[in-house]
Amino acid sequence: MNNLRWIGGSVLLAVLAACGKTEPTPVPAMPVLVVHPGGNDDVTVSAYPGEVRAREETALSFRVGGKLLRREVDAGQRVDKGQLLAQLDVADYSLQARAAQAQYAAAEADLVRARDEHKRYQALASQQLVSQSALDAQTAALKAAQGQADAARANLDVARNQAAYSRLLAPEGGLIASREAEAGQVVAAGQTIYTLAADGAREVAIALPESAIRDFSVGQAVEVELWNQQGKRLGGSIREIAAAADPQARTYAARVSLAADALDAVELGQSARVFIAHGKNGAMSVPLAAVQVGKQPQQASVWVVNPADGKLQARAVTLGTYGPESVPVLQGLKAEDWVVAAGGHLLREGQPVTAVDRSNRPIELGAPKKAASEGSR
Repeated sequence: MNNLRWIGGSVLLAVLAACGKTEPTPVPAMPVLVVHPGGNDDVTVSAYPGEVRAREETALSFRVGGKLLRREVDAGQRVDKGQLLAQLDVADYSLQARAAQAQYAAAEADLVRARDEHKRYQALASQQLVSQSALDAQTAALKAAQGQADAARANLDVARNQAAYSRLLAPEGGLIASREAEAGQVVAAGQTIYTLAADGAREVAIALPESAIRDFSVGQAVEVELWNQQGKRLGGSIREIAAAADPQARTYAARVSLAADALDAVELGQSARVFIAHGKNGAMSVPLAAVQVGKQPQQASVWVVNPADGKLQARAVTLGTYGPESVPVLQGLKAEDWVVAAGGHLLREGQPVTAVDRSNRPIELGAPKKAASEGSR
């Protein structure tokens, strides 16, 4: 009996050992419907000259007028927040402040006298030595003296503020883009002394033709090429388009925002060319079913098939306004990418797949784009 048990245990161990050596069955590649980002047919790519500018450009001026005593900075100089930029002749404003101080002191003296008179009349009225009308007159005089003191105090504050306004300070850090006044010049309140280009985002200012203005929209993806970096294009998008055309040039002023990774490559005042694809279906787009939830909150992504190994990669994208069947892609995709058009919620990163068209025919991922696009329609 013990022998039978020993033999049975040996057989069981042999079976388990054989099962442990069994190699896992490879998972077959899942067929997925892929398409190129649409909207690239009948597209005209135009280049528009522009200039690199700061997103925030502030015209700095004095809040009061006077003779410009001295300038502390010049064009092209970097400044910090609160730094002194220019100084007006403060002599007249100092005299006004002294006069306001004297008027305030006189008003305070009148207030003290009126307050003492009012107290004395209150004491006399309580003993019925003066009439109620006389007490009322002193009360009114006290209120008038209080009003005069308040007005004198306000005038003194205004005079002191005007004296302080003779110093032009930088409202924030940035670069002095231009200088519009010289020392010794008499300037008016609000007259531009400097133009400050604030630190931070950089943009390209361009002019769009009136004849094709309907082909452009805010958020449309563009490419920017600097004149000193021929052949290297930076990503960007149209941030704003003027509501009205320039009355003389008949063009619409527009601003192109540069991508965050392109800010280190540009300097203020550089010349650039902005390449914009416009015309019928000018913007790239993907089907709504291709959009997935990204790794970060409120971030979208799509599945892109790597032509080299046929595996999936999650690609973060920036989307425009959703349409009934598709959504424009502003950043994150190229025209030659293969995007999974449906069933993305069943897929995972690095999964091998077989690309097919809408007729369920396999697609050669390395095929020319034109031929592949015809097969995916």
